Amino acid sequence: MTNATTSAVWRSTGGDQTRTASAGSMVMSVPFYIANIAATSNVVASSSDSSTVILPANAVVTSVAVTTAATGSIDLGFTPLIGVGPGQTTTLGTKVPQGFLANATTTSRVTIATGGTGGGASLGNVANATNLTLVVSTANTGTTGALSGILTYFVSTNETQDV
Repeated sequence: MTNATTSAVWRSTGGDQTRTASAGSMVMSVPFYIANIAATSNVVASSSDSSTVILPANAVVTSVAVTTAATGSIDLGFTPLIGVGPGQTTTLGTKVPQGFLANATTTSRVTIATGGTGGGASLGNVANATNLTLVVSTANTGTTGALSGILTYFVSTNETQDV
């Protein structure tokens, strides 16, 4: 699969040919997989891809969809990654174990959005304004099984850009 990156400001095509309308940030989705929700672990891309799920600085997770149910409930959060890049020594910031989900049900396919039951304090807010964030799950009692889902997010921009 081809990887693409852009730092472009997005506008609708055909909606405003004058470039007067406010530019926005594209909504993105990333799949995730947790092999054992009874254990605290880094969240990976899928059952066959052990790449950790890392969100960009200024990511705002707006919803978490559980697509393969497990038993019990889950806490889903993040840990900031500090000093990422060539020649840097990466360190971990303070973990926010219930950032996206707090004791959220996993017993059925469900989508938890900003303000919904089971939503964490950072759901709908910027997770970390300066650092990449590693998505992590935290063990809850009475939970078993594997879980997969989709994180939906956008990258907040508070800067004015002349395009």
